[in-house]
Amino acid sequence: MARSTRGILVLALLATLVGCSSAEKKVEPPPVEKDYYRELPPGAQALRRVTDPSQIPDFTRALRNRERLAEAIDNSLHYLAKPSSKQFYPSNGISHAHAVASLEAVRSLIESDLAPAQMHMELLRRFDVYTTVGFDDRGGVLFTGYYTPIFPASLEETERYRHPLHRLPSNHVKDPITGETKGLRRADGTIDPAYPDRAALLGSGALRGGELAWMANPFHAYVVGVQGSAILRLESGRHLEVGYAGNNGHEYASLGLELVRAGVLRREELNLRRMIEHFDAHPEQLAPLAAKNGRYVFFQESDGGVRGCLNEPVIPLRSIATDKTIFPRGALCYLEADLPVSTSRYRGFVLDQDAGGAIRAPGRCDIFMGVGDEAGELAGHTMSEGRLYYLFLKDDSIALGR
Repeated sequence: MARSTRGILVLALLATLVGCSSAEKKVEPPPVEKDYYRELPPGAQALRRVTDPSQIPDFTRALRNRERLAEAIDNSLHYLAKPSSKQFYPSNGISHAHAVASLEAVRSLIESDLAPAQMHMELLRRFDVYTTVGFDDRGGVLFTGYYTPIFPASLEETERYRHPLHRLPSNHVKDPITGETKGLRRADGTIDPAYPDRAALLGSGALRGGELAWMANPFHAYVVGVQGSAILRLESGRHLEVGYAGNNGHEYASLGLELVRAGVLRREELNLRRMIEHFDAHPEQLAPLAAKNGRYVFFQESDGGVRGCLNEPVIPLRSIATDKTIFPRGALCYLEADLPVSTSRYRGFVLDQDAGGAIRAPGRCDIFMGVGDEAGELAGHTMSEGRLYYLFLKDDSIALGR
């Protein structure tokens, strides 16, 4: 976006200079700022079925690289087998059963002996292709990258490690199916729905004794709470995985968007790497901004790698984060964008398995780049307009069981 904007400005400047030599000056309009966060109109859907065959991508190239694709599909199927997943369907006219059948069919297809070109033809024959309406109602999507950092931590509080991650309080009550926070259980057994917010919890001392680990950097501790999972590097050299256990039920408020409102970052620049750099340079700005976020997340020891909002593992370049209020969870997607992992335009199949505080509206998508500093470099250099498609079985394929 930055390159195209600079190009528009240069052209506008040249046009103005040329106009100065004539009697009548031509005034060029200012460049139009793209609104990647344009929300859907009331009642509108985020996906639109592609009816013109010429507008359907050629999937052949993406099908040549199927590394870990079956694993990612299995993770989505595992999520959709949970009873709680049914509450999020139908989505964009797709039923829960339709979503499951579509993933099962793709799973069988990519494990077949067909060549990539033949798989492409099978996808065209058996599947409908949907495009996100995007930020411009023409399918445009801004892709960015995210990653999981490895942060230093300690199991004991020390002079260096003073910022805790907390376990779930013993009197925390949540719905056994959805995981929704219900409140805190009182001594008489009744439930108090008025759960304290972040500032009240941390200021009251009520969580003292429930520390799972301690971190040296307060923003790192905040980030872990937003991510919902982390890999902690202990002083012994051992890595400890921590995962989401619950939250206090308060609404999440984006610290990153506060930086945008303050003019510190552009909204398109919001990524974890940029924010870490900013608060490393300006630690005094953290506390007042963090206080605006009432949500507080609790943790437990975990294994099996980094997990997304579906509580399933996310896989580099196979898992994406979208706005889960408007897109079908766990679905198979295909994306085209310029990514730093490829010298040519990247084309690949991914699964919609995560969400993000800054990932809102149909024109935004975050691609999981992996764990550690190298993944952070990739995430920090990912910002590209592209296209995002969803694939679901045609209704007749479901009816015939093909």
